Amino acid sequence: MATVSIPACTSALLLDIEGTTTPITFVKDILFPYIREHLEEYLSNHWEEDECKQDVHLLKKQIEEDMRQHRSCPVHTVDQTVHTDEEKAIREVVDNVLWQMAADRKSTALKQIQGHMWRAAYASGRIKGEVYQDVTPSIRRWRSQGLKVFIYSSGSVEAQKLLFGYSVEGDVLDLLDGHFDTSIGAKVDGKSYERIAERIGCPTEEITFLTDITREAKAAEEAGMNVVLVVRPGNMELTDDERSHYSLVTSFSQLEVTGRV
Repeated sequence: MATVSIPACTSALLLDIEGTTTPITFVKDILFPYIREHLEEYLSNHWEEDECKQDVHLLKKQIEEDMRQHRSCPVHTVDQTVHTDEEKAIREVVDNVLWQMAADRKSTALKQIQGHMWRAAYASGRIKGEVYQDVTPSIRRWRSQGLKVFIYSSGSVEAQKLLFGYSVEGDVLDLLDGHFDTSIGAKVDGKSYERIAERIGCPTEEITFLTDITREAKAAEEAGMNVVLVVRPGNMELTDDERSHYSLVTSFSQLEVTGRV
């Protein structure tokens, strides 16, 4: 694909992660399987620690809420007080977490224990955050041209910082000016992009958003942002109309800012 020019008025770039900076398979094939494979081991090693106890307490609260709302859930409940049968209590936590993951739940309780496990895995070197080879050189080039670079992902800010802080390229957090997650709003809601622009401190027209998801692109466009769709291996196929409507790149290296050297 040819070079894509973005407006000279651009002062900031806003980047999606999954399918944009990072292979879409990283979450599905690396992060989620890590939880499934190491959850019982992690709980056994940290069961008596305060952070783990808080994680289990939050899971228990989630189960209680599910039962009140008559949502389906595993038949047993998590009970942190079962000290006489620690293995049984751990097994109940494992069953609940795996059930939530299989159901594609997005509960705070699930995200919290996953985040703590991933933090430990990154810190120990068991996992390294994957980024495409064109990402960090391009971000360095944009920053040298005076642009700011921000991340907006459905993954928590903590998870974002782990990915870039323990990446295959090393710690590249210093290349990023800030992070946003869905606490600022859904990625398919135009208001979220308006709030991000307000937080960054510039008009939406001065921000270019890079994503692989057309629903997100549409929302950002409606808010006034310039949008570029990123086409990477494994990403969702685009329709002919989408291909003709949006600027497309297969690599960040194709992006050029008009009027900047």
